[in-house]
Amino acid sequence: MLHPVRVLWLSAFVWVVTLLPIVPAQAQTEVDLALVLAVDISYSMDMDEQELQREGFAEAFRSPLVHDAIRNGMLGRIGVTYMEWAGLEDQKVIIPWTVLDNSESLMAFADRITSTPLRRAQRTSVSGAIDAAAKLFENSGLEANRKVIDVSGDGANNQGRPVTHARDEAVARGITINGLPIMLKKPGSLDDPDLDIYFRDCVIGGQGAFMVPAREKEQFQQAIKTKIILEVSGLLSPPAPLVTRAQSRDARADCMAGETRWRDRTGN
Repeated sequence: MLHPVRVLWLSAFVWVVTLLPIVPAQAQTEVDLALVLAVDISYSMDMDEQELQREGFAEAFRSPLVHDAIRNGMLGRIGVTYMEWAGLEDQKVIIPWTVLDNSESLMAFADRITSTPLRRAQRTSVSGAIDAAAKLFENSGLEANRKVIDVSGDGANNQGRPVTHARDEAVARGITINGLPIMLKKPGSLDDPDLDIYFRDCVIGGQGAFMVPAREKEQFQQAIKTKIILEVSGLLSPPAPLVTRAQSRDARADCMAGETRWRDRTGN
């Protein structure tokens, strides 16, 4: 049997504890935008093109226009991660989720992009890139008003599940997929001469989805900068000639074209 004094002490303790405020779990960082940069490093991208691509993204985050677009957001900060991809099992986060809210953080992010050694890998799995990018939002530590995957690539999906399946699942989760089709070379055996149409009909999707084709090396960095500014600012109606719809009524792309070309070339 408890001593009466101990009973009184326990009662008082319980009473005090019930009056203590409930401390919620630590809130996630709120941002205007959570952005996954999903960057193609397949062998169809030569080293010069990869260097252009890296420098293009770095210069975009050094741009005062991008800094201003972030500052003008409701919260004035975004979260970004940089992921490189190639085949189905080859996706690598180069820069983990980073909150960008001032010029210093943006410049540091740009420096990290250019400081990582370049690499190349086999095959092109756009669907694998979208699936891997979508998973990154789950443990981002961010509470985002918008979630966007920015897919850059110079070829159609030729490994993994159909790209439209990956796109549709990501869109169903409230994620927007934008595209940067890279069309710097003359079409070859595995290249798609209408890659911009393929991206329009098969890759991009979600609210306000758009793409910015890069057709000339001289325009490559400007295309990347334009795309980042539009994504950060959240514009839903980019000016011509940007494509704003994931699918259109006059869709012409074969969304299995990459798989077909690979099978015809290799017999697998």
